[in-house]
Amino acid sequence: MPAFVIVEIKIHDQELYRSYTLLTPETIASFGGEFVVRGGETISLEGDWIPERLVVLKFPTVETAQEWWNSEAYSKPKKIRQKAATTKMIIAAGI
Repeated sequence: MPAFVIVEIKIHDQELYRSYTLLTPETIASFGGEFVVRGGETISLEGDWIPERLVVLKFPTVETAQEWWNSEAYSKPKKIRQKAATTKMIIAAGI
């Protein structure tokens, strides 16, 4: 069953965040993941949720998504992102 990592991002340091975006795709692909949404336009339909940046990743399973998140390969990019931005991130099981 696929899993989706959904991330809301508020960037504080654009230059540092750019370096994160260069490092991350390879780590995602190495775990069979792919970008579904990567910072495209969002349109609010209900409520007041208007994310500055939204990213959605698709992985083969919840376990694979967790392995990516905890991996050595993602540890350096993760630290960069945490310095450059404030994020909210969840894993949602697909159907």
